Amino acid sequence: MGDFFYPKDGKKNYPKLMELNNDLFTSFMGFNQKVFEPGLLSTKMKELIAVGCAHITRCPYCIDGHIQKAKQAGATDEEIAEAIFVAVAMNAGASFAHSCISMETMKR
Repeated sequence: MGDFFYPKDGKKNYPKLMELNNDLFTSFMGFNQKVFEPGLLSTKMKELIAVGCAHITRCPYCIDGHIQKAKQAGATDEEIAEAIFVAVAMNAGASFAHSCISMETMKR
């Protein structure tokens, strides 16, 4: 993965964002940490969900970070691949569903 648009050291800019609005920054970071704690869903399951979501939102930082965290939580490569394919299906499904709007518009 090239790092022209997404430099690997992009997180170095977080201190400036925190400086500009510490309250929102720390609130988000706390929320983000809390969300991934085990609850009704295990951390592993939450990380697999995050892997899928990261592919749909196309965030390279999230893809990298959540795959690492999923593996740390015990996810296998096969489970990660399956989560990615679920995301692929969901993303394609959204385009497919929106074709209904196109078909309706074409009638006019």
